[in-house]
Amino acid sequence: MVKTISKIGNSQGIIFDSALLQLARLKVGDEVNVEVHSGGTITIAPLQPAVIDAATAAESAKRLIQKNKELFRRLS
Repeated sequence: MVKTISKIGNSQGIIFDSALLQLARLKVGDEVNVEVHSGGTITIAPLQPAVIDAATAAESAKRLIQKNKELFRRLS
């Protein structure tokens, strides 16, 4: 993918469109680690990959089901 460095305010940057962010599994506000390697290669990596533990996933699912139980009942 080819990107162009653009002027953004008093700085320069690369615009990440929504498709690129989605492919990289990033969103606005995520912290990333930027490394410059010999030869000028730059890598950008998430600081903490998006991982959810089983207990948190189960609790989120319970809340979702409880909040939408009437909808789920009608769909079943």
